[in-house]
Amino acid sequence: MSRLKFRRAAASFALGALALSASVATVVRAQTPAVDPAAAKILQRMTDYLASLKQFSVHTQNTLEDVLASGQRVDSDVSANVIISRPNKLLAERKGDLLSQVFYYDGKTLTLYNPSDKVYATEAAPGTIEGVLGFARDSLGLAVPVGDLVYRDAFPLLMQDVTFAAVVGKSVIGGVKCDHLVFSRPGVDFQVWIADSGRPLPRKYVVTDTGTPALLSIVTVMSDWNVAPAVADARFAFVPPQGAKRIEFMRLGATGFGR
Repeated sequence: MSRLKFRRAAASFALGALALSASVATVVRAQTPAVDPAAAKILQRMTDYLASLKQFSVHTQNTLEDVLASGQRVDSDVSANVIISRPNKLLAERKGDLLSQVFYYDGKTLTLYNPSDKVYATEAAPGTIEGVLGFARDSLGLAVPVGDLVYRDAFPLLMQDVTFAAVVGKSVIGGVKCDHLVFSRPGVDFQVWIADSGRPLPRKYVVTDTGTPALLSIVTVMSDWNVAPAVADARFAFVPPQGAKRIEFMRLGATGFGR
């Protein structure tokens, strides 16, 4: 094994319930404008709050839906612990059915370590969290849990090309009462559940690919939020364990390990 490759589906643990049933969606669409300002306002309150945080940590439980060649739908589960320190540090540790990995970003380099294989790949990286998220996604096919929500300009990015938005109602996620929102744009529906009092933290995030008949989703449930973790900068720097072997990332479009 000389190169490291990560499947898009396996790596997108960044982005449980399925999308709304047709009957519920019909009622919502009939009773609200195409883009309900109330839904946009709640979403912006959440993204503005996250953008204001200097540091935070969160645990995510992710379900990735897939379809076998024989037609059966199967799910893969991944849990992750994520720490963000703005403007340029990120740590994500994930364990799941597909791979166990640790993602390090210290403001200068991006490193992905596979503890089970004792291999790691390192690349020079952009100098901001926003820059490294785009670089990892576009160059390596790698996404960080809840990456869509941690951009400082997350609101305009999420609302880009949105054709429908609605407040579905109230729901309880992990014991927290939330506003349940749904949004649509070409090829994608996304739902987000946001705490309706106190800190407007997201508690659940579902992204559904509407461009395929299977309507597959990535479901992320968030818990254990800490909006002021005490984390030293050294925590974000990767130090190779004894015996670990450095290999190279495999760029998108190539074939090899993990494909």
